[in-house]
Amino acid sequence: MVTCSAPISFSPAGDIPPLTNRVILITGGTAGLGKQSLLELAKHDPGHLWLAARNVAKAQHTVDEIKKSVPSVRISILELDLGSLKSVQRAASRFLESSSRLDVLLNNAGIMAHPEGLTADGYELQLGTNFLGHALLIRLLLPILHQTALQTRLGEVRIVCLTSGSHARAPAAGIIFDTLKTDGSSISAVERYGQSKLANILYAKELAHKYPDIRVASVNPGMVRTGLTEVMGRNNLTYRVILSVLSPIMGVSVEEGVKAQLWVCTAEDVKSGEYYSGIGETGKGSPHTKNHMLAEDLWDWTQKELDSFLVRDQS
Repeated sequence: MVTCSAPISFSPAGDIPPLTNRVILITGGTAGLGKQSLLELAKHDPGHLWLAARNVAKAQHTVDEIKKSVPSVRISILELDLGSLKSVQRAASRFLESSSRLDVLLNNAGIMAHPEGLTADGYELQLGTNFLGHALLIRLLLPILHQTALQTRLGEVRIVCLTSGSHARAPAAGIIFDTLKTDGSSISAVERYGQSKLANILYAKELAHKYPDIRVASVNPGMVRTGLTEVMGRNNLTYRVILSVLSPIMGVSVEEGVKAQLWVCTAEDVKSGEYYSGIGETGKGSPHTKNHMLAEDLWDWTQKELDSFLVRDQS
C-alpha cells in the first residue's frame, strides 16, 4: 500500500533558514529553475554558491545578474559539461581544490526529448547527460559531503536530484540497459527522457540507503514554463503541439515551480530516499520507482561504468 502525502505551503522568502557558512553547488544554473534557485538561496546569506554550467560566458552573465540583486553573495563558476565524463572529473577536481566543504549538491541540469545521439563517452545522450554525468559528480564529491556531514547536524548535508513526472513515460521495462550504450534509436525520445529521469529517482533511493549520513531525495517540480520545455518542443513535433496548448494553461512560472526543489534543499521535514512530486508530496511515483531490484541493477550498472571510466583515466 502506497501512502500519499498532501502538498504543503512554502515561501522561499520566509521559510528558507539562514544558510550561514553553507556551500551549495547547483548544476545547470544559467537559466530556468537552476538560475532561480541560485537567486533565492543567495538571499539567505550562504557561505558560498557554485554555479556549474557548460557555457561559462552565460554563467558569468547569470552571476552578474544575481549580484545586482544580492551584491554581498559569494558565487563562483564551475565549468561543467555533463555529457563528458572527463569534464565532470575536471569540474569535481577544481571544486575540491577550492572548497573545504559541501553542504548541498543540487543536480538540476538536464536536457529533454533530444534527438537520438551519443555523449562524448558513447552513452545514450539523455541518459548520459541527465543521469550518468551527475552520478560521476556525486561519486567524486561523496568524500567532501561525508566530511561536511561530520561537522553538521544529521540530515543537513543533502544531495537533491531533479526529475520529472515524465519518468512514468519510461519504457515498459523501466530501464532497458541494452539501450544505454547506443544512440537509443530503438525507443522514442520521450521514452529515453523518461528512462533518464526514472534513473535519477532510483539512484537517489539507493544513495539514501547506502549513505545514511547524507539526506538524499529526488524532486519533480511539475510543469514549469522554462527554456527546457521550449527546447523539448523544438526537438519533438508531438510535444510542440502539446506544449503550445497546455503550457499557458497548466504550466507554472519559474518563481512558483522552483519552490519544490528549494524545499527539498532546505526544509527539515524532507525524508531521505523519497521521491517528491511538488512541495512535500509523496506517493505519486510510477510503479517502477518502487522496484528495488531495478534500483539495485541500476546501481550495479552505474558503478561498473564509472569504475571503467576511472580506471581508463588512470592508465
